[in-house]
Amino acid sequence: MASELYNTIDALSREKGIDPQIVVTAVEDAIVMATRKYYKTQETLRAELDRETGKINAYAVRTVVETPEQVEDPLLQIALEDARKADPSLEIGGELRIPKATEGILGRIAAQLAKQVIFQKVREAERDTVYNEYIGRVGEVVNATVKRIEGPDVIFDIGKAEARMPRKEQSRLESFAIGERVRVVIARVEKASKGPGVVVSRAIPELVQHLFQTEVPEIYDGTVVIRAVAREAGERTKIAVMSKDKDVDAVGACVGMKGMRVQSIIRELHGEKIDIIEYHEDPVTFAEKALQPAKVSKVTVVDAAGKHLEVVVDDSQLSLAIGKKGQNVRLAAKLLGWKIDIKSEEEKRQEVEQQMSAMAPQTATPLETVPGLGEGLVEKLGEAGITTVEALADMTPEQLEAIEGIGPKTVEKISLAVNNYFASLEPGIAAEGEAGAEAEPAEQSSAAGDEAATEADAGESTTAGESELPQEQASSGESASEARASTADESEEQAGQSDEQPAAEAESTSETRE
Repeated sequence: MASELYNTIDALSREKGIDPQIVVTAVEDAIVMATRKYYKTQETLRAELDRETGKINAYAVRTVVETPEQVEDPLLQIALEDARKADPSLEIGGELRIPKATEGILGRIAAQLAKQVIFQKVREAERDTVYNEYIGRVGEVVNATVKRIEGPDVIFDIGKAEARMPRKEQSRLESFAIGERVRVVIARVEKASKGPGVVVSRAIPELVQHLFQTEVPEIYDGTVVIRAVAREAGERTKIAVMSKDKDVDAVGACVGMKGMRVQSIIRELHGEKIDIIEYHEDPVTFAEKALQPAKVSKVTVVDAAGKHLEVVVDDSQLSLAIGKKGQNVRLAAKLLGWKIDIKSEEEKRQEVEQQMSAMAPQTATPLETVPGLGEGLVEKLGEAGITTVEALADMTPEQLEAIEGIGPKTVEKISLAVNNYFASLEPGIAAEGEAGAEAEPAEQSSAAGDEAATEADAGESTTAGESELPQEQASSGESASEARASTADESEEQAGQSDEQPAAEAESTSETRE
């Protein structure tokens, strides 16, 4: 029949869920420590519990050696001859147990020490039991009851042990009341000094995955597979699903009729937004889907080995693609497992222009090669740190006027000189200039030819005039005599008319007087 002490140990073992032998070992170790403290000895001590009587016996153990000369430590070893005086059956290598009296000599201090040792051993055994129980259940969803709240942490009762939920494992949308039952995920199990460290969470993606498996039969039976989940607890979750049956729409199965299935999950997560995306093996297509609701213009694989994508969106879609505080692109990158760089079309265009300008050969032309810039002006520009034509061309009029000794008129002179210099470098303009230079001598020669022809025509007309002169003079003489005769007749008539006018005037005067 078992003793009362052993029955107590057995009851304690069942209460803590540990092996009774662990408690028995703890009690024996406690007696050994109390005995050592009482006797103040360095001997090897052992204790044994008699289950029938409940008595705990303590022994000093010494190893048997062949001769006294081999004894190195009398407290730990004993010669064979001396050992057989106590027990004739001992052999070399055996152990001689020497009883140590414990009854009536172990006082209150020794009992208190034994109690502390027993409690410590029991706690360690309890931690090991809980650790072995839950270490294989990491990632499993369990039902838990809120037991108490300790600062930012929430303590749950998960059955055989207590679990802790730190603040970072909680959703910002959730608050808990004592006695409330919730579903939590076993995140990890730690071996802490203050009891078993089971850490549970409601912020990891496994909770959303479990809720979809519970609410969607197609996921439970394997027709629809969840390929990836990216979550920021309390904000948004993106989940990628794929159907193994071509007749089953993966996204539609998760949404449910009128959104009933996904709405049930949203209520469980206290209003957290959920994006359900169809999975694609092609990372380019998958990236376009993952960045929804933004519309993607172009996706380019920058580095397939390094899993790097570049996404170009319209300028109006850039903020939508990035999301609030970068949330949309961050979740998309987690979902794909790729690094994503998002750029607007304007940024991409500027980047391409910079790359092309970088590829173009860079030249540095000194200012002395520009005609129109005097030595003094070149010296002033050099003092300001401007020594090349390219640097001068990149400056604005305001920047030039800021240089000491340069005014608006000088700025106009500089601008004209630089423009003329670059114009002279352009092939088309240079060719036109050469053609114009070649055309000027031709025009001059043609003009000279025209002048010579004009002079020749003038000479011919003069010669012809001289040859016809006698005839013209003869005819002109006849016409001149006729002209004189007619002139004489006209003068006579005019004289007669002038004589008649005074006579008429005289007659009219006399009549007036009368």
